[in-house]
Amino acid sequence: MDRQNKPDTIDWKILKELQGHGRLSNVDLAGRVGLSPPPTLRRVQALEEEGYITGYRARLAADKLGYAAQVIAMVGLKSQAENEMREFERRVAGWPIVRECYAVSGVADFVLKCVGRDLQSIQSFLLGALAKAPNVESVKTSLILHVAKDQPEVPLL
Repeated sequence: MDRQNKPDTIDWKILKELQGHGRLSNVDLAGRVGLSPPPTLRRVQALEEEGYITGYRARLAADKLGYAAQVIAMVGLKSQAENEMREFERRVAGWPIVRECYAVSGVADFVLKCVGRDLQSIQSFLLGALAKAPNVESVKTSLILHVAKDQPEVPLL
């Protein structure tokens, strides 16, 4: 399918449906977007190959699985040299407690979302591995009290 890097109307419908209902069968998806299953499958495969769809996953209830503590950590580095930033990102990739990591501008260099079984486990990580990591200058944290909105999807209209 040659879309020249721009999804058409049907592609947008496919993206919206899959984003909201990632477990739809191809037959159900085809019915929702007004195509037969074979071209729908080809379009989905093309959207995956072109990087518009980057994966599928189940969203889990962290608290029900025993991960009730969540903290946002704002990390300032001593040096923002490209190699230092990449080294910090490499280190973060090896920390399971860090679930999200964003390089940002402003008052911090990185914002991390940390999830743990309890505050003690997160505090141990924050005061240990994170605060003592090479090039880390400052760590400021905020405890997530409750989630007021959680919509990781792209706001497709």
